[in-house]
Amino acid sequence: MANKAYKFRLYPTPEQKILFTKTFGCVRFVYNKMLAERKATYEQFKDDKEGLKKQKLPTPANYKTEFEWLKEVDSLALANAQLNLQKAYTNFFSGRAKFPKFKSRKSAQTYTTNVVNGNIQLVDGSIKLPKLKLVKLKQHREIPPHHVIKSCTVSQTATGKYFVSILTEYEHQPKPRDIKQVAGLDFAMDGLFVESEQGKKANYPRFYRQSEAKLAKEQRILSRKTKNSARWNKQRIKVAKLHEQVANQRKDFLHKEARRLATHYDCLVIEDLNMKGMSQAFRFGKSVADNGWGMFTAFLQYKLADQGKRLIKINKWFPSSKTCACCGQVKDVLPLSERLFSCDCGFISDRDWNAAINIKNEGILMLGLT
Repeated sequence: MANKAYKFRLYPTPEQKILFTKTFGCVRFVYNKMLAERKATYEQFKDDKEGLKKQKLPTPANYKTEFEWLKEVDSLALANAQLNLQKAYTNFFSGRAKFPKFKSRKSAQTYTTNVVNGNIQLVDGSIKLPKLKLVKLKQHREIPPHHVIKSCTVSQTATGKYFVSILTEYEHQPKPRDIKQVAGLDFAMDGLFVESEQGKKANYPRFYRQSEAKLAKEQRILSRKTKNSARWNKQRIKVAKLHEQVANQRKDFLHKEARRLATHYDCLVIEDLNMKGMSQAFRFGKSVADNGWGMFTAFLQYKLADQGKRLIKINKWFPSSKTCACCGQVKDVLPLSERLFSCDCGFISDRDWNAAINIKNEGILMLGLT
């Protein structure tokens, strides 16, 4: 079985917006309440492991007697808050994440509900949700009939827009493709990546840099407003819309590039880079974040896997830039300012193209191909 999500824009009525806001707040309240009680229980029994194991963890149902307003919202949304907290603890103890933090009103406004007895259905340009009846939505694409809806996640952006992400489950067993076309991708700060085939660049437009001056102007105006006033909120939405536009432009470009590569190649080879470390070490924080390399590799991963193709990640310490793609000689030093690679054997190439060829060759060796 495989999963696929479909995201659509919602257009709720004023009454439905109020219930959405209540649900966001209740989910946040339950999450914080349970986290606080867990921390208090641990502090009380941290020296008594057997006593700690015997303690019963609270559930959302335990709070409804004291806080009756929790009954106004979807109970499955509150139950998912408990599951999310449990998952956060699991990730923490396994070393995959930091210790869970309390959620604030500034955090993402979202909640998840599950399908039970047909409580979620798509009906003529609307979606039926628990406690909300029919909510109008813009369904810009059809969900295949063999896809079974499992859950829905409702979210609100900083600009006040509402979206629903419908998670579906379906039978999908892609047949592994014979690897014939292989390409290496080298991360490039100025153009996202360089392909090993003919040295083609993605020519990423750097959307954040294009809007940076306008963003700075609007943020200066926002800083002069009285916080939480009507004019401050109006200006806050202007700034949020600019950020949203940049994020949408970036995501659209990365989706299209990932689709193009996944269609043309059977296997793609990239370096397993630590982008956060790179941004801190070389002070390229804004440029690294603007490129969205992590998001791009995630898109590549699932688009290739959906077709039975492969994405290979090589060691980040592999000297792809210092190695000659012609003779294999490795240079001792190659400063970042040196953009042209030249070798004693007479090979001269663009630095990033040379690295992309080496990444491709290393991937072919890992695959055991010739």
